[in-house]
Amino acid sequence: MSVYTRVEQDQLESFLENYTLGTLCSFQGISEGIENTNYFVTTTEGEYVLTLFESLTAEELPFFLNLMAFLAKQGVPSASPMADKRGEFLRQLSGKPAALVERLSGRGVRQPNEAQCAALGQALGRLHRVGLDFELQRKNSRGADWWPDVAARVMPKLSVDDQQQLRDEMAYQASQSRKGLPRGVIHADLFCDNALFNGDQLSGIIDFYYACSDYLLYDLAVTVNDWCKKSDGSLDEKRTQALLASYHQEQPLTEQDQQLWPVMLRAGALRFWLSRLQDQQFPRPGEMTHIKDPEEYGRILRDRASRADHYQMLWP
Repeated sequence: MSVYTRVEQDQLESFLENYTLGTLCSFQGISEGIENTNYFVTTTEGEYVLTLFESLTAEELPFFLNLMAFLAKQGVPSASPMADKRGEFLRQLSGKPAALVERLSGRGVRQPNEAQCAALGQALGRLHRVGLDFELQRKNSRGADWWPDVAARVMPKLSVDDQQQLRDEMAYQASQSRKGLPRGVIHADLFCDNALFNGDQLSGIIDFYYACSDYLLYDLAVTVNDWCKKSDGSLDEKRTQALLASYHQEQPLTEQDQQLWPVMLRAGALRFWLSRLQDQQFPRPGEMTHIKDPEEYGRILRDRASRADHYQMLWP
């Protein structure tokens, strides 16, 4: 959610004329995140988030916007996109595809507690369960097919130790079979800053623009890696168990899930280590861009590999 494309007031006022959302009161850029340009927008009718898509094309975007509308209708706590006067979710602004989404109340959490992890796990389980009925599909743009190209790109810029860690993990992941694991719609980026809370009450999941069709267990692992991590990168047992138990109530976990849990924890850590390394070594120009520390996920990956047996036992 960085600002790469500036939007002027007169442009936004003209844009809003295509909606029945009142007139513009104020707007401001959002600095967190790294992929799209985002603004908070306040009108006489309400508060919204405006997103200008920097990489995704107009042809790709209906998957995400229709998914968000579908999930909101199915009772998954999430933000719904706003339709214009023609009933369309997608328009253009400043030469970029753009969409307005309702702004949910609450804020992201930096250090989630057990109750918040349980609420998030329940919502993710429901998302995975009802998402099985969503008809559209999309390949994971940052899945296993993406890893080798990025690894080769960043490898020359890494330390000797990091190069060895990356080679070892790539070989490990390539050796693991995922056959038979359930697949469906996943969020793929459900970090603490992509869910909003009022106290311990979840108001909604946001930022679905990495959503895709992939292994449900992988999505759960990505989520646990962030929501349940301690300052040293290891997993907090109580938060992990709270999140997994509430998820299990909505989308039952299996013995095969447990067997492959350590693999997916490592896969989730590898994906974000790679993306952060790429962002650090090959940054995009932009205003108020925010690049996250890759070493955090290098450390998490080392922990998940060294404590695989222990984490496999933290199971509902």
